[in-house]
Amino acid sequence: MFGSVDKSKGLLFCTYELSGTIRNTQNTMRQEIEKLDGNRILNTTPSDLAAYFSEKFKIEPIRLLRDEWYADTTEIQVDVRYDRRRYIPDTSRPALVPGERTEVRIPFEGEPDLFYSQSNNMTTNPPRAAIVGNELVLRYESPADSPQEVRPLIDSELRNIESYISWQIPMIEAHNSALPGLALQAIEQRRARLLAQSQRVAALGIPVRRRDDAPRTYAVPMMRRNATPSLPPASSAPFTPEPTWAMDQYEQALKIMQDMAVVMERSPGAFKSMNEEALRQHFLVQLNGQFEGKATGETFNMEGKTDILLREGDRNVFIAECKIWKGPKAFDEAINQLLGYATWRDGKTAILLFNRGVGTSTVLAGIDTTMKQHPNFKRSVSWPHESGFRYVLSSKGDANRELILTVLVFHVPT
Repeated sequence: MFGSVDKSKGLLFCTYELSGTIRNTQNTMRQEIEKLDGNRILNTTPSDLAAYFSEKFKIEPIRLLRDEWYADTTEIQVDVRYDRRRYIPDTSRPALVPGERTEVRIPFEGEPDLFYSQSNNMTTNPPRAAIVGNELVLRYESPADSPQEVRPLIDSELRNIESYISWQIPMIEAHNSALPGLALQAIEQRRARLLAQSQRVAALGIPVRRRDDAPRTYAVPMMRRNATPSLPPASSAPFTPEPTWAMDQYEQALKIMQDMAVVMERSPGAFKSMNEEALRQHFLVQLNGQFEGKATGETFNMEGKTDILLREGDRNVFIAECKIWKGPKAFDEAINQLLGYATWRDGKTAILLFNRGVGTSTVLAGIDTTMKQHPNFKRSVSWPHESGFRYVLSSKGDANRELILTVLVFHVPT
């Protein structure tokens, strides 16, 4: 990421531009994404890969550990030929007198080479120091016959250094914030090219021979530093595309069920005594009216029976469970039940919760807490609904097969 620096000169924050370093870092990330094995790209969830690359290529700002600093003094011979208080007739060669060197070392965290990066702000008097490993080293030499007070010099230089560090932070934070989006964009572009290439090859109708030099597994990229995370686990086997249900159809199915909830609220007497099965039947009627009779109830699928199932051909495209709210434990069981039904990549699912007599805020808090503690939970998704949530979960047994789960809470009269 950073270039070669002559660290013996001691002049800090002026060797190269931080903005250029940031551009180079982002370009290096894109190059690594382009070099990653194609099947590895296709078999790994894009958001997980983006998180890996954004973590790997983020820049850690410098943080001086002032509480851990220490000092040492050493006897040395000091060259005083340029000391105007002394008469030195020949300044062409060193004039050595006994003296001492005071060395102050301040440990730091962050990228060492940031000490040589110039931000958008600067002064005409940049600091001077040495960088040795993960320590900032300040050195002061003085003759024994006229020792100098070094503490004011140390404090002044550290204030200068900390100013330069603070000027870097906005640029670094902007870079780190942009990385997830940049990584995801590069990954999606590569995936689109790979899928298009695969479709063109398949359209030839001719068997494709694997090249002898083609990678049979993926290579983990070189780590930039020890804190870099590992690539998300994924198969390097040839990627097999699977169909997906369009989000607009998914949203349409959810809208149908939300409209049915409005009917329930307007006619409380008709639904007051209904159990889960009877309530589910009303949703099925509405879904079948919109999706050409493809919605079924209590269908056997994978590990059991699911309440509502929409199919396209031989594929399950939408799975929903209908449950009366009976607390977090029962809700957790409903999540596990639904995961047992999901069979393919990019599944669209829902849990319809009917609330009878429990405070809505209590139910919503129980849903969110239970979901985020579930081992298959990956992330929350912004979804503008006052009585529901949307999450992304990993499928059962495969972290790279994700499903979208929308949880809707309906008030049922008691």
